Amino acid sequence: MKRGFAGLFGAAVVALSMMTAGVAAYAQQKIVLGASVQLTGPIANTGRYYRDAYQLTVDRINAAGGVTVDGKPYQLELKIYDNQSDVGLSVRQYTQLVSQDKVNFLLGPFASNFALADSVVSERYKIPMVQGGGASDQIFTRGFKYIFGTLPPATHYYSSTVDLMKTLQPPIKTVALLYADDSFDVSVAEGTRPLLTNAGFQIVMDEKFSTNATDFSSLLTRIKSLNADAVFVAGHETEILNFIRQAKSLAVSPKLYSFTVGVPSEDFRKALGADANYAFGMTAWLPTPDMKDRWFGDAAEFAKVYTAKFGYDPDYHAASGAADVQALVMAIEKANSLDPQKVRDALATIKFDSLYGPIAFDERGQIDLPQIVVQVQDGKVVEIHGPKGPVNPPKYPMPAWNAR
Repeated sequence: MKRGFAGLFGAAVVALSMMTAGVAAYAQQKIVLGASVQLTGPIANTGRYYRDAYQLTVDRINAAGGVTVDGKPYQLELKIYDNQSDVGLSVRQYTQLVSQDKVNFLLGPFASNFALADSVVSERYKIPMVQGGGASDQIFTRGFKYIFGTLPPATHYYSSTVDLMKTLQPPIKTVALLYADDSFDVSVAEGTRPLLTNAGFQIVMDEKFSTNATDFSSLLTRIKSLNADAVFVAGHETEILNFIRQAKSLAVSPKLYSFTVGVPSEDFRKALGADANYAFGMTAWLPTPDMKDRWFGDAAEFAKVYTAKFGYDPDYHAASGAADVQALVMAIEKANSLDPQKVRDALATIKFDSLYGPIAFDERGQIDLPQIVVQVQDGKVVEIHGPKGPVNPPKYPMPAWNAR
């Protein structure tokens, strides 16, 4: 009997071990999200927001149990390539992610010109891509069905700033509009012209400059000679840093200048020091606790966790990147499937609150959030004008450089 019992016990142990191994294997099923992101090259400083936000959000969702599809548990996995800030390489890497790596779904790169090119891959292979790096209206006016974006339309970026300018004293009458020649900045200019004209402002300068330009002296000299009251610049952060440094060296001080990127970023303020003060910018996101979230609790907690992990503060790029991952997960759950077509259809109809704000894609595949006007005051980003109007008083007009 003892031998019989021992045999039965041994068999039970083996069976239990096999069952445990089976459960472990069952629980380790993966949903792979692929992306090509700028980790080196001229715009790597912004590209890192997406890599870091993707990873943090994937880790958070996995720690909460992952994703359940048709009763089976899945963990998320990231596969990210460095596109070295090269559009051609980015397209090749997205093709590899889909055709060779066989990822389930796609997350986006930074910058509209990248999203514009890379979304051709997602459309060709009918694999949904959710991206928070490209806002150009051109991305969403081609009739594509597999690209979804969590940045507001580029043509709307200056709406809140123009509303603010109507209230300022002394009044602004003339505006210089400068923009880079890439898809995003051209879209910004296209939307801003009618905003300014309809509000009664005179556009005295409307100039395009080359992407990655480093010399703005001739443009600044013209701004000074025209005595423009306000200057709007749509460009990438490196371009805007160069513009401000050269504006100081040439003593160009309009009443107000505003930039599409940079101002909400910690790196922008560190790079310029006190020279960042008085700069206006915009953001679709601030880390407030009133924006509730399923996985982080709220936006303030997301910012706290993000800063603790990566050693720098998140801005709206990071928040939109986190929302991209969450949107895919919500769509997978709604579809209860990993079938790309079913998940694509679910993305088109999902509605949920996130740390970034309410997510609901329009018929083009884009969301629209109001831009919040911010200004650097004494080295800190201050909310000036929100969706409901004035929040804090601006420091205006901007003093001359030698009077600061």
